[in-house]
Amino acid sequence: MAKNRIPGKIDNKLQALEAQFKELDLTKDNLTEKFENHSKTLASQAAQAELWTAVLALKLTSMELNILYSYVLEVLVFLHTRVLEKLPALVKSLPTLTSVLRRKAKNKHIRQVWESVLQDCGLQEGDITALCTFFIAHGNKAEHYSATARQMYIRDVTLMVTDVVKHQALQDALLSAVQVIEKGKVVRASREQKSSLKELIAPVKN
Repeated sequence: MAKNRIPGKIDNKLQALEAQFKELDLTKDNLTEKFENHSKTLASQAAQAELWTAVLALKLTSMELNILYSYVLEVLVFLHTRVLEKLPALVKSLPTLTSVLRRKAKNKHIRQVWESVLQDCGLQEGDITALCTFFIAHGNKAEHYSATARQMYIRDVTLMVTDVVKHQALQDALLSAVQVIEKGKVVRASREQKSSLKELIAPVKN
């Protein structure tokens, strides 16, 4: 009789082991997902810290700071205005761009309008993060220059940006702000075009 019961015991143990392995597999999947999410969070925080460092490390003359600030300010105001044009019923509840950025996280309709405005202008969320970071860091010590004043001070603002701003994401965002204000939309160059442009403006070595 004892011998007849052994296969049943083995089968029960196998089932118990199988259940444990399934539980371990689920635990592994959950831990993997948590690790991936944590890694994304850390990467995002690292990128933000790097951006802040780059913004604060900028060595700009008063004229350069004021010109860049003017473009940043104007493009942020422009974006806020475009959002309100598409959401006239929310003009009073969205008095600033900050209120738009805050509420779009929870309001699907505002988020869709915001994304539509960015798309129309050729901008990306990363550009807005960089521009807002610049605005927060330097807004209290900069002065707004009108378009006429900017033209008096400097002929080629694109060349100025590429010369004084080395952080790629910040540089791209500032160049995008210039394009939106000057042309109404960003025209993004491909990697091949950027590479060719760098070769054209690179100093010739003897």
